[in-house]
Amino acid sequence: MPVGLPPSTTLVGVTTTTRPERAPASERLRALIGSGAGIAVAIVTMNVATYGFQMIAARLLGPEQYGGVASLMALLLVVAVVQLGLQATAARRIAATPDHVAQIERSILRVTYRAALAMGLLLLLLAPLVWQLLKLDSIVPALLVAVAAVPLTVMGGQAGILQGERRWLALGLVYLAAGLPRLVLGWAAISVRPTEGAAMAAVALGMWAPVAVGWWALRHGRHPGEDVATNAARPTAREALRASVALLAFFVLSNADIVIARQVLDGHDAGLYAGGLILTKAVLFLPQFVVVVAFPAMSTVAERRRALLRSLAAVLALGVVATAGAVLLSGVAMVFVGGEKYGEVESRLWQFAVLGTFLAILQLLVYSVLARQGSRSVNLVWAAVVALVAGGVFVDSLDGLLLLVLLVDGALFVLLLSFSLWRLKEPVPSDPAAAPDTTPAPAP
Repeated sequence: MPVGLPPSTTLVGVTTTTRPERAPASERLRALIGSGAGIAVAIVTMNVATYGFQMIAARLLGPEQYGGVASLMALLLVVAVVQLGLQATAARRIAATPDHVAQIERSILRVTYRAALAMGLLLLLLAPLVWQLLKLDSIVPALLVAVAAVPLTVMGGQAGILQGERRWLALGLVYLAAGLPRLVLGWAAISVRPTEGAAMAAVALGMWAPVAVGWWALRHGRHPGEDVATNAARPTAREALRASVALLAFFVLSNADIVIARQVLDGHDAGLYAGGLILTKAVLFLPQFVVVVAFPAMSTVAERRRALLRSLAAVLALGVVATAGAVLLSGVAMVFVGGEKYGEVESRLWQFAVLGTFLAILQLLVYSVLARQGSRSVNLVWAAVVALVAGGVFVDSLDGLLLLVLLVDGALFVLLLSFSLWRLKEPVPSDPAAAPDTTPAPAP
């Protein structure tokens, strides 16, 4: 277009109209990575990398050595409830009271560092017991779990701050750093020295990568301003502890059935059930990005109800797609479940997909409870655990156990959803950052 002409003008009877300039590809890519879609990609990549590490370890170490690594990784999952509790606390407090973000950040980091040190020392003291109980080749892998627990816990506080501020790009990079270095370092370490110690050394070293990314993202400190009592270290630590206990309840509920299966079913059926649970866990972790993105909104008064409903719709839609896939593409799903040896479970895969959908929705509802500072609703999750264990005594078949778990999780879903929607109609306390769910009401 000639210089000096307006965006739309006529030259010799021809109208020329400028088109809006497109942003450079680098900026469009940055915007994508920094959005909810970017978080989804980052979390999926982290989970795939984690699964890849386990596949490599299983193949290169062999059953005996890998058994020890798998048990240590399960122990780290238990330790991770402290990380997730810190992350939920940081994200909720910052989202609920953004005017005090600097104070909250300082308090969260102080509590996080203390919790990380405490977890590291506790696991260090328990290392001899872990060594003996898990029948490891030496005490070294148990000591390395104690080392890994420190950055794992620190990552929780850092990620929570970024999540509360909705800094999706930085948070996505933290998630990528939590998965990819473990995969690369694990493959290299196990290839050189195929032992439990080498695998756990790679895990411990790789866990410092997301901490480094988190430190870089939070390196510019802000003046905390005037102190607010509710943002002090002690109230923050109490909230983090409550959040960790709530998430521990969900963790126990989502893993109790495999323990029950080992007790009430024969080895063959218990193995089939464990194979079906691979699909359940995949469906559970598939919508994890929805929880991450929605949690800050669920922590604010104006957005919480709409955020919960939209998130429920998204998780349910993904569950329906996964269940339909389990029906229509059961043969493909069997490749990931374990192959021909688990053929007897193929006709039941859709039920395991439904179970995964229930668990994914329950996870979202538990985080909704944490977002609104509910305390008594968590008791429902523990009650479901008790009901599952008690009902398991009377189960003697794979189908019976699967039906029991579906009924218990389904009932918990109905109760948690009903009470959550009811409580979100109530007036919100004047200080939502600190006020717990203690108003007199018949809801749990």
